[in-house]
Amino acid sequence: MNLYSELKERGLIYQVSDEENVKKLLGTKGANFYIGFDPTAESLHIGNLLQIIFMKRLEKAGLKPIALIGGGTGLIGDPSGKSNERQLNKKDAVKKMTDAVKKQLGAFFDLKKIKLVNNYDWLKELSVLDFLRNAGKNFSINFMLAKDSVKTRLEAGISFAEFSYMILQACDFLNLYKKYGCKLQVGGSDQWGNITAGIELIRKTNNDEVFGLTIPLLIDSDGKKMGKSEKGTVWLNPKLTSPYHFYQFWFNADDKDVIKFLKFFTFLPLDKIAELEKSLKSEPEKRLAQKELAKELAIFVHGEKSLKTVQKISEHLFEGKIKNLNKNEIEQIFSGVEKKEIEKFDKINVVDFLVLAEISSSKRQAREDIESKAIEINGVKITDINYIVKIKDFLFDKYIIAKRGKKDYNFILIK
Repeated sequence: MNLYSELKERGLIYQVSDEENVKKLLGTKGANFYIGFDPTAESLHIGNLLQIIFMKRLEKAGLKPIALIGGGTGLIGDPSGKSNERQLNKKDAVKKMTDAVKKQLGAFFDLKKIKLVNNYDWLKELSVLDFLRNAGKNFSINFMLAKDSVKTRLEAGISFAEFSYMILQACDFLNLYKKYGCKLQVGGSDQWGNITAGIELIRKTNNDEVFGLTIPLLIDSDGKKMGKSEKGTVWLNPKLTSPYHFYQFWFNADDKDVIKFLKFFTFLPLDKIAELEKSLKSEPEKRLAQKELAKELAIFVHGEKSLKTVQKISEHLFEGKIKNLNKNEIEQIFSGVEKKEIEKFDKINVVDFLVLAEISSSKRQAREDIESKAIEINGVKITDINYIVKIKDFLFDKYIIAKRGKKDYNFILIK
């Protein structure tokens, strides 16, 4: 199976500007392609991860990636997929985020083998007159108004700065075409208008044909854009989303989504994924597909050593062996969850504790929960309504994990 056919089989091709020529280019060893990353936060997230893994696929197939960090375009803001005007970030903030993105990309790629560029380096040299004469002159207002990124914003309003964003991105494509002979830009499906703007600029200024390919946006089975969970964005930076919660995000993937995610995010052969799909029907309770997905991505993003740690945390939490976890492992659990903070105490009756920590809605409910054996504190089943919770029950003098029922975990922190 050739690369283009495999990408299509995995559902990774959403739009192409010229299928035959894109297919030919993807089969050309050493051909350049580029993907852009605008620095909008101090870390990349799982939406970016799909693009990173797509770059890896093409690199493994012999193509040469160019990773473009939008240090320049990040100062303006892409209107694509946004219903309202972005707040402009300060220059020093964009510089800090640009450096963070560069560092993260360096963890996934050998920066000696791929090209890593920052469009601030050429956009800062572009005068207003040159921009209007050499780039703006090649775009009609009608052409720009027809793009979804602009069309959907007309009613709410769009600034000239964001309106011009697609031309700035077109200048990126032109610059990489001239400097490296790059003839393919890849992006999310919301980037189609920006990509075709670059194709148009190169056609008009250099009388040459270049190409665009988009990959699907991450949408789950409920139609929600991925990258966000109920607790917020799933970041690649372990300080923002702990490796444990990153692992759990994928382990908890819905049965309706997990096969798509395996095709998108892993390098597992398609026949292996087909076997995992069968297991969803024959033994869904084992969650073999989810385990494989979580394992593959934990290794890719955080490494083998981290995987062993998060698997240990998961097993001990599920089996009630919470007291066997070390401080770092407990902190991973607490770093990405909603916590209940309470004042320090010496001792308190368990019924009062359950109400204080908002685990049970009332004392009556607390007694019923205890009598029905529904309460565990740090993995220990509590069956006595006269049990006294003492400071020694807190792990490392600070943490308690209380479980009500089978899945209702509550995380309590001493102030």
